Amino acid sequence: MSSATPRRLLVGAVLLVGSVALGLVVAVSLFLNSSRTVVLVGHDTVVRPTLSQEAVIRTGPVLPDFRLRDVAPIGVTLTLGKTEAGSVEELVDRYALIAGDPTAPIAKVEDVVLDMALTAALRGVAVGLLPVAVFLLLGRHRRGELFRGVRTRRGALALVLLLALPVLVWQPWESSEETQADQGTWETLADFLGPEASLPPEVRDIEIRTNAVTNQSRRLVLSALGTYSRSKDFYSTAADEAADLGLRQPEDGETVALLVSDRHDNIGMDRVARAIGEAAGATVVLDAGDDTSTGQPWEAFSLDSLHAAFEDWERIGVAGNHDHGDFVSTYLADLGWTMLDGSVVDAPWGGTLLGVDDPRSSGLGSWRDETGLSFGEVETRLADSACAAAEDGERVSTVLVHDANLGREALSRGCVDLVVGGHTHVQSGPDPVVGDDGSIGYRWTNGTTGGAAYAIALGSKPRRNADVSLITYADGRPTGLQWVRLRTDGSWRVGAWEPIAPASFTPDL
Repeated sequence: MSSATPRRLLVGAVLLVGSVALGLVVAVSLFLNSSRTVVLVGHDTVVRPTLSQEAVIRTGPVLPDFRLRDVAPIGVTLTLGKTEAGSVEELVDRYALIAGDPTAPIAKVEDVVLDMALTAALRGVAVGLLPVAVFLLLGRHRRGELFRGVRTRRGALALVLLLALPVLVWQPWESSEETQADQGTWETLADFLGPEASLPPEVRDIEIRTNAVTNQSRRLVLSALGTYSRSKDFYSTAADEAADLGLRQPEDGETVALLVSDRHDNIGMDRVARAIGEAAGATVVLDAGDDTSTGQPWEAFSLDSLHAAFEDWERIGVAGNHDHGDFVSTYLADLGWTMLDGSVVDAPWGGTLLGVDDPRSSGLGSWRDETGLSFGEVETRLADSACAAAEDGERVSTVLVHDANLGREALSRGCVDLVVGGHTHVQSGPDPVVGDDGSIGYRWTNGTTGGAAYAIALGSKPRRNADVSLITYADGRPTGLQWVRLRTDGSWRVGAWEPIAPASFTPDL
């Protein structure tokens, strides 16, 4: 070993340690000074990580801020921005209903913070590798010249300027003016509302920032707590009871799909629908649309909840007529849902599946470039796709649409086994349809899973009876259907499992 080897090892070690240290400093600094704007609980929300281990929710100038202590090693500040609500009371009730099952918004914040951490780490690695790259690019000879140059007056001045550059960019002497957002004192909800308020145990230690304005907000907070308690109790009880409904169990070789439709933002029913599906052995969820009331980004909380409830299932959907625009389909597709676009696809139960968004809403599937198609024209296109698949020996087992009327022509032409949808908010079927060629298919309409009256379902309990449907498949074809209904008083009705026997027509030879 030459005498230069230990020195090279030392230089390499120093360079490595310096590179890692620089990368860590840059990564942590970028992370703690980063922010991300997402749609959360119906708001454009700015998410900022902190080292406080607290979750602070800044609600704006009217409502009080909230704080939850010791939530995680990394804390977060959520600053709520623009939203759509008819009144402050409606907004507060929405918060309470979402708080009844906060799994989806919590998971979304965790994902956002993790993504910011990974982004900051990658940038820190890039900055940390910069000195290594410069060291290698200069080479031994040029590095010697550079080090000798530092000993000169000009070199020393250049070094001072180089070291001063980060400080000039950082400007630590700048201080922010104290704002009203930091004023006020924190106290627990129990202290804020007083001994006369009956609080659920899980919210007693939530802290609220009080000042002259928020002291006038006790009525709103009490109202929200009432809504929270009623919602949590109703839907939690329903989800627990679903396990004992005595639903038909799948036999060997069978697959059960859970059909939901017309949720209209009622996230409370998501855990109930999941519980019903689990009780029936379902592994697939079919979403027939109208998950929202307007299809606007502020309703992403509803889509987040739906996704969180069924994240580990096979997930397939279409958009309904109230899911205006392409936001709903795009958002669910980005979350990993298979959003049907008018093309025949392989089904999780074997066989094939077909569907398309309602033409009165977000689009026309693979026909998006042809704007203005009527309901009837889309109905014909859907039938053409189904019949083309049947001619190729791949009879479509199920057509998933928002309105089952979109599948009328496909059934009448004898090209599909089953058409399922929602839209009417009233359960009906199974209705056998004999096609022009003698084949048999069926039509089934699910009621409103959200318990919606018109396009409004968000509430501490369903506004009308809430339905889901269970579809049994064997050998790639539907073999039976069953509906399950949660009534507004919390009682249950379970329909009998009805066998179906779709059959394609085979002419005598």
